[in-house]
Amino acid sequence: MDRLDNTIRPYAWGSTTAIPALLGVEPSGEPQAEMWMGAHPGAPSRTARGTLVEVIDAAPERELGPEAVARFGPRLPFLLKILAAGAPLSLQVHPDLAQAKEGYADEERRSIPVDAPHRNYKDANHKPELICALTEFDGLCGFRDPLRAAGLLDGLGVDSLKPYVDLLHAHPEDAALREVLTAILTADPEEMRHTVHETASACARLGGPYAPYAEIAHHYPGDPGVIAAMLLNHVRLQPGEALFLGAGIPHAYLSGLGVEIMANSDNVLRCGLTPKHVDVPELLRVVRFEASDPGVLRPEASPDGEEVYETPIDEFRLSRYVLPEGGTPHHLTRETPQILLCTAGSVRAGEEELTPGTSVFVPAGEKAEVSGAGTVFRATVIV
Repeated sequence: MDRLDNTIRPYAWGSTTAIPALLGVEPSGEPQAEMWMGAHPGAPSRTARGTLVEVIDAAPERELGPEAVARFGPRLPFLLKILAAGAPLSLQVHPDLAQAKEGYADEERRSIPVDAPHRNYKDANHKPELICALTEFDGLCGFRDPLRAAGLLDGLGVDSLKPYVDLLHAHPEDAALREVLTAILTADPEEMRHTVHETASACARLGGPYAPYAEIAHHYPGDPGVIAAMLLNHVRLQPGEALFLGAGIPHAYLSGLGVEIMANSDNVLRCGLTPKHVDVPELLRVVRFEASDPGVLRPEASPDGEEVYETPIDEFRLSRYVLPEGGTPHHLTRETPQILLCTAGSVRAGEEELTPGTSVFVPAGEKAEVSGAGTVFRATVIV
């Protein structure tokens, strides 16, 4: 197996302390948002044999296994991250596979550079993802019932929100949600800034269920995403709980430290809470306008001690082992590629000693055994 040397991305919303605390190092004072583990070309993990991209390219079937290559192609199908949100991330959705292929092909035909700020599709893949909390973790996930959203907005007593309240009372549900989100994102910018300012003041004054939106507005003053955020379910995960985010589900992470895994894609369509490009027509094509329960996931324990986070896709499979002091070793050998990440304690993986924040890549079929006292997350695929 290969010990991984991973890149930390310094996005502005990142926490300045959470990842350093996990790694047991002094903070630099700069935001540290995500640590990437995998073979994404934007920041591939490094090994003694070269980058993980180079290692896999040199012998895909040996590293990934013939079944994974046949199913997903000669690349690692997932990207594993440690995510540390010190401020809200953008409100966003991801396309399904057909939408991603269509959107990517269209932008390629129109010769839009892949690094252009108005480019929507960086690749032809979908991006389902799972976030598992390591600390208390706040987020937004999926639309509220329209009548509940109307009640939340109406309770603020802000006159300029009343047209949105009226729209949310329309039928059917999907049309109500579509119309109100469209109205928010296409409103006159100056009028929207005024509405957001009044909304933020009311949220700060009322507190309670409105407190998260006052905090969002503090980071994104005047952004229409502040109003859009109030259409979504607010979720607070406890450590060990997770959220699965499928195609078309609007969401945003607000604060906390977690382990995130996703299909190896960078396709994001933003709804707000960002200075970046918002393509309203394409966004409306991709969003699923249906109220939903956030569906907090808790791991399913198996007899061998593996706790699995069940999801409906095959590009990734995330599980964890909580290893007690003096417990027997766990044998993790699989015919698929794996990344093992320690998040607590001290764990031995093969010949490697893992401490919090350190990880290894295990090629398909390579013997893998973990022991010690701590927590290990296991990322792999289903074939």
